[in-house]
Amino acid sequence: MADTYETGGTDGPSGTPGPKLPQDIVDEYAALGTDLPALFSAGHLGIRMGIEITEASADRVVGTMPVEGNTQPYGLLHGGASAVLAETLGSVGAMLHGRSGKIAVGVDLNCTHHRGLSSGTVTGVATPVHRGRSTTTHEIVISDEQGRRVCTARLTCLLRDAPAPTR
Repeated sequence: MADTYETGGTDGPSGTPGPKLPQDIVDEYAALGTDLPALFSAGHLGIRMGIEITEASADRVVGTMPVEGNTQPYGLLHGGASAVLAETLGSVGAMLHGRSGKIAVGVDLNCTHHRGLSSGTVTGVATPVHRGRSTTTHEIVISDEQGRRVCTARLTCLLRDAPAPTR
């Protein structure tokens, strides 16, 4: 396994340390002037939902999301919130597989919701099922704080050529 680098400062929305990342990937993106943790945020949506990536490599991506603020009218974790967490984690895994020469674009996502939650934090773990030259598929398992499966998702991403850097 490659050496990992824990980003300094408080990169997560709740002031937590940034994700553990393989050092070679940190170096590759830093040479391009790219803020790698910013790529992992799922943009404004991920920030608004409180998604935090805690570990990231091409082999495994782990992230958390609070249930509070991400519920449907019945007070249960919204299925769409689980889908956003799943797509975020799978896309990060696809991006890390494709490296800096590719961008990952989700083309298929399906989610099966196994149990409802009204509080706490969920943790998602994305692992690759297929890693090819032009597509990746990840299984994402979302669990509650007791380790019970809340949602199982599968995401397929298309790996497109990254645009040439502007200088």
